[in-house]
Amino acid sequence: MLKVYAYSGCGTCRQALKYLNARGLAHTVVAIRETPPTVAELKRMLAQYGGDVRKLFNTSGQDYRALGLGAKLASLTTAEALALLANNGNLVKRPFAVTKDGGRVGFREDEWTAWLP
Repeated sequence: MLKVYAYSGCGTCRQALKYLNARGLAHTVVAIRETPPTVAELKRMLAQYGGDVRKLFNTSGQDYRALGLGAKLASLTTAEALALLANNGNLVKRPFAVTKDGGRVGFREDEWTAWLP
């Protein structure tokens, strides 16, 4: 089952959900701000993105800037970075879509078309 962590105020999330609905692809939507992805899901996604933890962060978000993560992120351990993400859904790049075998962060229609059946 496809699980999509999304924020209703996010245009990119709305595009991704519209894409899924138009194709009749079953999915569950989780409010990312209230229920961020788990550390296990974040680790799975991190592997999907070659270990580049920055790819999982919403680098244009207010929380990212307020915490000064642009300057601090490189000095954090992977465990510290994943803990930040798992405890603050505003820091997670969205939409954050996961299956038992992988996932995608952000939405680009061509990437999702290649990824999903």
